[in-house]
Amino acid sequence: MPSAAQKPLAISSLPALLDEAVVRFGHQNALDFFGRKLTYAELGRLVDRTARGFQKIGVIHGTRVGLCLPNSPYFVIAYYAVLKAGGIVVTFNPLNVAREIARQVEDSGTTIMVTLDVEKIYPKVAAVPQASGLEKIIVCSLRAALPPLKGLLFGLFKAKELARIPRDARHIRFERLLADRSPITPVAINPVIDLAVLQYTGGTTGVPKGAMLSHANLTANVAQIKDRVPNLQPGRERALMLLPLFHIFGMTAGMNFCISLGAEIVLLPSFDLVQVLKFIASKKPTLFPGVPSLFATLSHKAAHSNFDLSSIRYCISGGAPLPLDTRQQFESLTGCKLVEGYGLTEASPVVAANPLDREYKNESVGPPLRDTIVEIRSLDEPAKILPAGERGEVCLRGPQIMAGYWRNLEETKAAFIGGALRTGDVGYLDKDGDLFLVDRIKDIIICNGFKIYPRLIEEALLQHPAVAEAVAIALPDAVRGQVPKAFVTLMPNTEATPGELLRFLSEHLSRIALPRVIEIRASLPKTNIGKISRKDLVLEEAEKSGAAAS
Repeated sequence: MPSAAQKPLAISSLPALLDEAVVRFGHQNALDFFGRKLTYAELGRLVDRTARGFQKIGVIHGTRVGLCLPNSPYFVIAYYAVLKAGGIVVTFNPLNVAREIARQVEDSGTTIMVTLDVEKIYPKVAAVPQASGLEKIIVCSLRAALPPLKGLLFGLFKAKELARIPRDARHIRFERLLADRSPITPVAINPVIDLAVLQYTGGTTGVPKGAMLSHANLTANVAQIKDRVPNLQPGRERALMLLPLFHIFGMTAGMNFCISLGAEIVLLPSFDLVQVLKFIASKKPTLFPGVPSLFATLSHKAAHSNFDLSSIRYCISGGAPLPLDTRQQFESLTGCKLVEGYGLTEASPVVAANPLDREYKNESVGPPLRDTIVEIRSLDEPAKILPAGERGEVCLRGPQIMAGYWRNLEETKAAFIGGALRTGDVGYLDKDGDLFLVDRIKDIIICNGFKIYPRLIEEALLQHPAVAEAVAIALPDAVRGQVPKAFVTLMPNTEATPGELLRFLSEHLSRIALPRVIEIRASLPKTNIGKISRKDLVLEEAEKSGAAAS
């Protein structure tokens, strides 16, 4: 419960969040896409017209509409328009293959998909059979989203990257949604009950499941983030949005949060290191959410260039542990405050974050957000809640916690214990109530009956001056059950051997925690938000052992 001095968290529908921003910040810039800008008033009008277009083609309360789009104005417009029309947004990763997209279409019951007319994305959506339930495909023009000159140049020099779109009843050009200028039919939204987004996640099993996030879940999380960063200036901030908006981190901590703040969102659809640095220098963002690998890469490049990064004031890092060296180097280069947060899809996603106005606790993800309760439960007796300082599974309660998984009662039951969400993460609370994460339960390596936490190996490796990235996984072992293997990449212009790194680790880790093998690579596989993909490395090792056995 909020204290007497605190107002309750502001919970509303997501369309109401946008409408308030349109009223308060109408003349301020809302979006910037390679120089093509929209004010909040223009964004509001486009959302209303698009929502009317959605209603005209059959979107009603509960209709699932997919967005298979990179960062672009189309994502923002379609997202709020679907919700305003009464529908439910289903986000799709445009990097997924056609089979993965088709499976998600069928599981979610998506009947309409919004996508982009580029060869890297559109053909995968078009390959989804109509029999799967995908009745209509709304196709957005990349050229139309760019400033006139850039659109012309794109058409002249990159026309081969554009897909040919059939003229048939299944396909609708985005412009046609805007043609009807009649008023939108108002839709009553109950923020607590009505779903806003089906956000697919692998969770703890690796099988994609749709986390059911209500309007209240998502707007409560926006309010919680605002409560943690009270010194931002409404209508005067500018955010560089490289995080994909189809990912829950980018959606909430990027798009929804920035719109509630009246911030200008500078959209980048893909990562290009030099382009990002140029955008920071020229667009002068004040806010920059990202992941540790992004901050590390930018720090190294910026340290050897003349790009001005001084406009950045606040950054939040999520998705993976933030190494101390990365934080210190990035803060030194920019003068900004870089803090680590923690979250997961099922929590909309932010659960905890370090405050901007106090001294940073190394290795902590900070105290839980307002109205969020963190319980540390015993790994052996999950019904038992542990005291401060003891390690166990991090379990959560709060207004941002999902209702469950879409049409998956069994997985929903397994995801909760006593009403608290089980995260699958091992951690502990200190005496001040700050949360520290140790590892994922599924990633713990059991060697001769002893628990080895991969994160401890990774943190030790990152202390070596030549190591840029590190990840540890479990290898099966006939005698000991499992043994650790580590993968690393090296800093540019440095050298190290596996033997040298093992000798270094022997001074920092117990003998049982030493990796059996350290493999040095040029690069490590990443997820769509830049996290090291432990899963891909585990699959690689499984394939190697399978091939060796045959």
